[in-house]
Amino acid sequence: MPTATILGLSGPSSSGKTTLARLLRSILPHTLILHEDDFYRSEEQLPFRAGMRDWDCAAALDIPALVKALGFIRENGRLPGWLVSKEDQNAIGEHGVPDRVIEECKAKITAWALQNGRKTLSAERRIVILDGFLLFGESVRQIRESIDLKIMLRAKFAKAKERRENRSGYVTLEGFWEDPPGYVENVVWPGYVEEHSFMFRCGDVDGNVDERVIRKLGVQICPGEGEWSMEQVLQWAVDTVIKMLGSDCG
Repeated sequence: MPTATILGLSGPSSSGKTTLARLLRSILPHTLILHEDDFYRSEEQLPFRAGMRDWDCAAALDIPALVKALGFIRENGRLPGWLVSKEDQNAIGEHGVPDRVIEECKAKITAWALQNGRKTLSAERRIVILDGFLLFGESVRQIRESIDLKIMLRAKFAKAKERRENRSGYVTLEGFWEDPPGYVENVVWPGYVEEHSFMFRCGDVDGNVDERVIRKLGVQICPGEGEWSMEQVLQWAVDTVIKMLGSDCG
C-alpha cells in the first residue's frame, strides 16, 4: 500500500511555488518537499535557446531519475537517501503571511483530520509536495502521471519577470547561475507558454483556463490570475488540499 500522497505544485517561474510549498510544509503534518530543480542535468548538457543555456525546458531535466524518486517516495514515505537538495540552498523572499493566518490554517487542517479520521497527513501516509516549473505539460507525462493531487499557480509575464530579475541567482551542480540579460523574455517565458498554452482558451496563458482540459488533467488552478497575495493563495491552497484529500480518500 502506498505510504505517501504526491501533491504536485506547479506554475511559471517566480509565481510563488516554493514559498507556498514551504508554507504548506509548515502547516500539513509530516509533510516533505521534493524539488524538481534538484533533477537538473549538468549545465553542459543543457540545450540552447536564443543563444543561451535553457534551464526551463523538459530536456534540462533528468526525468527518469525524478520518476524513480517519486516511485521510491510513494512506496517508502520518505525521500531517497541518495538525494541531496541544492534547491534548499536557494533563498526565497519574505512570504508576508501573518503568523495568525498560518496558525488558523494549521487549526483548520487539524480539525478536518480529526473529524474525518484520516490516515493521510499522518506518519503512516504523509504528503510529499513536488515543487516544479514543469509538472503538467505533455512533454513530462511520466511526471504528471506520477502525481496524485495537482495545484497550479499563475503569474503574468510582467510580475514574473520582475520577481525573477530580483533574485540573486541559483545554486547548480557546477556552482552558481545568474540569468543573463533577456533571459526571462527569450527563454523562460516562451518555454512556459509552449508547455502550458494547451491548458488555456485560445492558447493565451494570461487569459481564461480551458475548463475541459483542466478537468481532464485533474488540475486545480489558483484563482486571482496571479494577482492574489500569498496570504490569499495559502488560504485557497489549504481549502483546496482538504477538498482534494476528501475526494481522493473517499
